[in-house]
Amino acid sequence: MGFKGFAEGGIASIVAGCSTHPLDLIKVRMQLAGEKPALPNLRPALHFNVSRSVVVPEYFHPPPTQPPRVGPISVGMRIVQSEGVPALFSGVSATVLRQTLYSTTRMGLYDILKTKWSDPDSGSMPLTRKITAGLIAGGIGAAVGNPADVAMVRMQADGRLPVAHRRNYAGVVDAITRMSKQEGITSLWRGSALTVNRAMIVTAAQLASYDQIKETILEKGVMKDGLGTHVTASFAAGFVAAVASNPMDVIKTRVMNMKVEAGATAPYSGALDCAMKTVKAEGPMALYKGFIPTISRQGPFTVVLFVTLEQVRKIFNQF
Repeated sequence: MGFKGFAEGGIASIVAGCSTHPLDLIKVRMQLAGEKPALPNLRPALHFNVSRSVVVPEYFHPPPTQPPRVGPISVGMRIVQSEGVPALFSGVSATVLRQTLYSTTRMGLYDILKTKWSDPDSGSMPLTRKITAGLIAGGIGAAVGNPADVAMVRMQADGRLPVAHRRNYAGVVDAITRMSKQEGITSLWRGSALTVNRAMIVTAAQLASYDQIKETILEKGVMKDGLGTHVTASFAAGFVAAVASNPMDVIKTRVMNMKVEAGATAPYSGALDCAMKTVKAEGPMALYKGFIPTISRQGPFTVVLFVTLEQVRKIFNQF
């Protein structure tokens, strides 16, 4: 397939990414909800101006207060009310760049591996090989597209910060340029290990399950090869990908969004530290924050991705 597979996957990914961008933005905002801002060094006990007769135990700490749970519709309405409708497309330029780098690479590589590893007689490929191809393609694609991913997360999350602390990036190029100058070139690959791991999981779950479910539907004669089959297989693939990747996605979002001040300790030292602090402060289900918008976005994204891909393939096959 060569270049053709990369072009087909890139076009389909950009269309899917742009059309579902508002859902992705809502997901990011929900994943960051409840995250505690960095605080200055404080005494281990509560510090009150009290008389000597009153003793505050050193072990006393006030119970943590949890923010009220809100759904994706409420988050979306709040964004529109406070920031305007255009805010739903904050960071869309980064989405285009991310899909161009990340998804084009992973879709093209998966197509190449699928062609090489498929049985020459039947044209089919075992599920294990599909998963392996997805893991390899997703990991390489994520490493290539990480700078755009960091920029996208920051641009999407900017509106939730106080006005004085917003980064106010003019676009994806401005975001990448300023990050390189202010935080060093390595900041563009912040959370790259998380991005790679997540992308491997998503690509393996998404592409492998789509191919497997589509093949099963056609082999069993449930439906013919057409729009109905593509929509059914792609939505199921989106659900599998969302369930598998959400915990990693929450951690990735928080690590990428953290603001590191010069001379100050970073809120998280790494992925494991972020996961432990998140679970300790907000409970284990915090790793599934934003799952409803994740599946609400992952479902339509995967449907648009594969339906567009199938149509693009038909067009390309005419040449």
